Amino acid sequence: MAKKQAWVHSSHPRSPSYLFFSVVALSFLSLLALLVYKVDNFASKTKTIVGHNLEPTPWHIFPPKNFTEESRHTRAYKIIQCSYLTCRYTSTDGGAQPSEKNLENRRGLASTHTLPKCPNVFKFIYRDLEPWLNTRISIDHITQAKEHAAFRIVIVEGKLFVDLYYACVQSRMMFTLWGILQLLKKYPGMVPDVDIMFDCMDKPSIERNRIGNGSLPLPLFRYCTTEAHLDIPFPDWSFWGWPEVNIHPWDEQFKEIKQGSQAQTWAKKITRAYWKGNPDVESPIRMELMQCNDSNLWGTEIIRQNWTEEEKAGYERSKLSSQCNHRYKIYAEGYAWSVSLKYILSCGSLPLLISPQYEDFFSRALVPKLNYWPVSSINLCRSIKFAVDWGNAHSSQAEAIGKRAQQLMESISMDRVYDYMFHLISQYAKLQDFKPVPPPSAQQVCEESLLCFADEKQKELLKKSAVTTVSPTPPCTLMSHPNPDFFTIWAEQKQKIIENVKDTENRTNAAIP
Repeated sequence: MAKKQAWVHSSHPRSPSYLFFSVVALSFLSLLALLVYKVDNFASKTKTIVGHNLEPTPWHIFPPKNFTEESRHTRAYKIIQCSYLTCRYTSTDGGAQPSEKNLENRRGLASTHTLPKCPNVFKFIYRDLEPWLNTRISIDHITQAKEHAAFRIVIVEGKLFVDLYYACVQSRMMFTLWGILQLLKKYPGMVPDVDIMFDCMDKPSIERNRIGNGSLPLPLFRYCTTEAHLDIPFPDWSFWGWPEVNIHPWDEQFKEIKQGSQAQTWAKKITRAYWKGNPDVESPIRMELMQCNDSNLWGTEIIRQNWTEEEKAGYERSKLSSQCNHRYKIYAEGYAWSVSLKYILSCGSLPLLISPQYEDFFSRALVPKLNYWPVSSINLCRSIKFAVDWGNAHSSQAEAIGKRAQQLMESISMDRVYDYMFHLISQYAKLQDFKPVPPPSAQQVCEESLLCFADEKQKELLKKSAVTTVSPTPPCTLMSHPNPDFFTIWAEQKQKIIENVKDTENRTNAAIP
């Protein structure tokens, strides 16, 4: 019996190697679980250009992005990969400093060619930056402007760094940063080091009347401004595309709209005022415009745009190129300024602008009765009817105004958009009295890291709008600072024309029995 027990024990000996590998495997799994936890935890604190771990701007609330289409681990991997492991492994891009030889070649080429003068609207760069001519822009200005900004842009030696504070609605931040990356690629070695606070929402926030009594004028870039604000207008994201509403990059989109505008001669265009858009954006003027939808009474055709239904239909009914069949196109501001302005002006129809309060970088070039017709927000429907009646009675003049509006937008090509960005940033950088340095929380953004975050539709538009070659010549030549009274005289002349139109409208309406 004892021999049998001994045999049993000897046939099942303890295996030290088995225990060792078990301990190693358990330790490995524990470390792996700890690593996954650490990665998830790190990713959950990393802010991204598409809105991960960012709250909406408190001054313009919108539904936060939830990113539920990805698993937690997939999302964490993507955040780490795109944010930290992409730019450092990419080849040097167009934003890097070119060799001195290449710079000399470009200077030589520029000196043998007469560079085009920048469009007149570039003069407004001086007006936008005038508040800092005496005080200059200090790091204290930048720090205080942070409370109004969604993100901070720092360019150092041709590289783009971004510090994120709040999320932007839809893909605005992505396409804005893409535009800056394309500028760095188009003019490598020419864009100066700069530090910019940027807000991506609609309404300006730096009030002009608060300047003084020791209050600093805070420099803040955004897409629009007003006469009562100091916000610095910068080309909006849709110049590079707007995937959420199927709008193509600007050069391509303008070409399509212009071609669509030529489908009908002026004589065959519908003699009504047309507007199609979304009134449900806290816009009183658009809600009032909806009451003017009567072709017999007011000579209008007003259509509510339902973007949810348009998306389901593949945007076939919302193509901008198919909306140029009317002689008159109405522009009505939305929550604030609207990107629709440039597409309306591009149609070649007579643009009817309803008392705009906001202005973007190019709309300062608009002159009433030269390239648009001013419509009053008071007695709106009647004011639109007056414009339609005037245009029908003065067909050739109305057509000429529409053509000049289209020509204005044709002159604002992407080359000129980049030139405007270049000159604005360059003049702004000259006012900074400190050396820009990316804050520790800033991340480098390059084309590859941005494309890493983009979905398929976004990638399509981003790649379409990419700068493919370095510009062989420098930007257009910026005119010198205009006479100090230029902007005041300009505004007074425009207001006088608007008042003359309003007086004529009032006399005409008063004569109606």
